[in-house]
Amino acid sequence: MDTPFDFGPETGDRIVYVRPVPVSELPEPLRAQAEGLETIYAVHRTDGERLALVRDRRLAFALARQHDFAPVNAH
Repeated sequence: MDTPFDFGPETGDRIVYVRPVPVSELPEPLRAQAEGLETIYAVHRTDGERLALVRDRRLAFALARQHDFAPVNAH
């Protein structure tokens, strides 16, 4: 969960969705990295591609903004 991700070139579409993800739905290697959390947060492009998984919602929004994306809640 602390692996850097290249967010790629400027595309003009700067919206990303932040949604909660139950740790139980993740593959075992990722569950092991979740360190006892029940829910983590995913940052997705508008086409559904997952860009990042982070510990909490606040961090997901901060990460998106640091990369010049406009984060939006998705449930």
